[in-house]
Amino acid sequence: MSPFPPSITPAQIAALPPEFQVLLQAVIDHYEKRIATLEAEVAALKKTPRNSSLPPSTEHPHAKPPRDQEKKSSGRKPGGQPGHPRHERTLIPAEQCHAVLPLKPDTCRRCGEALVGSDPEPLRHQVWEIPPIQPLVTEYQLHRLTCPCCQESTCARLPTGVPASQGGPRLVALVALLMGCFRQSKRRVALFLESVLNQPCSAGWVVKLQQQAMAAVTPACEELAKQLPAEGVLRIDESPTKQGKTKAWLWTFVAGSYTVFALRTTRAATVLQEYLTDAFDGVINCDRAKMYWKNGRLQWCWAHLKRDFQALIDHPDHQVKRLGHDLMRCTRELFRHWSRCRDGTITRVGMLRLMRPIRHELEGFLLRGMFSGNPEISGMCRELCNHREWLWTFLEVDGVEITNNASERALRHAVIWRKLSFGTQSPHGSQFVAKILTVVETCRQQSRGVFDYLTTTMQAHFADEAAPSLLARA
Repeated sequence: MSPFPPSITPAQIAALPPEFQVLLQAVIDHYEKRIATLEAEVAALKKTPRNSSLPPSTEHPHAKPPRDQEKKSSGRKPGGQPGHPRHERTLIPAEQCHAVLPLKPDTCRRCGEALVGSDPEPLRHQVWEIPPIQPLVTEYQLHRLTCPCCQESTCARLPTGVPASQGGPRLVALVALLMGCFRQSKRRVALFLESVLNQPCSAGWVVKLQQQAMAAVTPACEELAKQLPAEGVLRIDESPTKQGKTKAWLWTFVAGSYTVFALRTTRAATVLQEYLTDAFDGVINCDRAKMYWKNGRLQWCWAHLKRDFQALIDHPDHQVKRLGHDLMRCTRELFRHWSRCRDGTITRVGMLRLMRPIRHELEGFLLRGMFSGNPEISGMCRELCNHREWLWTFLEVDGVEITNNASERALRHAVIWRKLSFGTQSPHGSQFVAKILTVVETCRQQSRGVFDYLTTTMQAHFADEAAPSLLARA
């Protein structure tokens, strides 16, 4: 495409005096740079969670995707579909009810005659209600007695398992759960205890109970962290947050049966070295961030790659757009065969056979982009080509997923908490967040009741016993 307007020909430019040619060329160069800058700004404004790594929460709830990205309507009505499993609240046995009130009609609804007798199978209707909540307060009177022989005074001691503070195991567990699982602030927790549970409470006391809970779950969380280097596959991700006025990152390490969270003020590879050590020899599911590159074998997330390819499709340059469509076509085939393998439609051997031509075709497209001379695609394609073995680890190692969705799902709750709380205010608060999120997410993975676990852990802590393990089937 000629840099000159249609009304000005190169011959006319050549006929100008040399000093005018230099001036005109300077003007053209200036505006070409200006146009390139504005095009880059426009492209940045067009970034969405569908074509970049921006989180979904950055997009307005009413934002609609482009027409070519809209999902086709299935034609089904919203809600449960015919044939789906029913979920209903079954009636409990009458013996377990707080009260059973038999109701009998006095007279016939037609003629008014008096009725007697009982229905052997009456219609049962159960109403659930919460009883008036009154805390259980146990007072321990520690008598101090004086020895009649030596006149030494001796005070009684609290029984084993009784906390020195005023909060019992279930109360401390509830406070930790309200903050760590239900994302409530300290003031909201205190308000709930006072207004609903009739438990006198202040925000300062909530902080003390939080510290007790953190001390109780620390041994179990440290045990999980020490287990990370022995894992064969880990899904790792990080999300920005704040600690006071300092930037911080919430890291998540997702194993098969547990999850470890860590809140650090750095996003560097030193965090990976701290947790994985030199003993780790497994596979890491991750995005293309460079701090992962020297920490074992990688599997790059194809969900991230799919969004990157969508960004190429949305680019105004036709060469870039064409490469994006070619790469997206291969990616859709990859996801289709992977889904068929996961649901049992095809075997893993069959999937490997179907993936072979897709791999060959996609790597050919990347080579085309790398040598295209177009700066918009050559850099990305060069990076993918130079590390193309990290695109296909899932074909060689069984148990490796093609996406890093497991770690992103684990982070979702933490991200919502961060948006509500705006981060933590101190290192102690960061430690509590990381540990309680570790407990909540691990219990969810293991289908374990998190409140029961926290209660048992607090009981063990108050009795100076070992905390129950969070390792599966431990």
